[in-house]
Amino acid sequence: MGKSKQVGSHRSSKKKHIAKTWKTKRRTKDLDQIHADMTPGNAAKLLKQEVDYDVTGSAQNYCLHCARYFVDLKTMKEHFKTKVHKKRLKKLREEPYTQAEAERAAGMGSYIPHKTIEVHTQQVEENMD
Repeated sequence: MGKSKQVGSHRSSKKKHIAKTWKTKRRTKDLDQIHADMTPGNAAKLLKQEVDYDVTGSAQNYCLHCARYFVDLKTMKEHFKTKVHKKRLKKLREEPYTQAEAERAAGMGSYIPHKTIEVHTQQVEENMD
């Protein structure tokens, strides 16, 4: 009996990291980053951005809570009614974790319960110039 010729290689270098690309394809900002964006100074900058043609909708229709750009105002208003946006608002009600809270959890202080923050959908200006 002779040795059979190997036809293909079992190496799949192209498919090696496909699971990681699926996980990070639609990655959005974390909740603590969005809390930082919700401060009045940062929120004003994000909601009143200059026209940027490389971004969807020329960066004029931005959902602050979901960190998403939309093509037009109508699409953004429809997004405000979706389950995804409402779930994000519910998650944002919890105050983000801090280093002091991590130390208290490790036994270096007394426990203080989470504070809830009142979060509402952003106001939309409808003047189309």
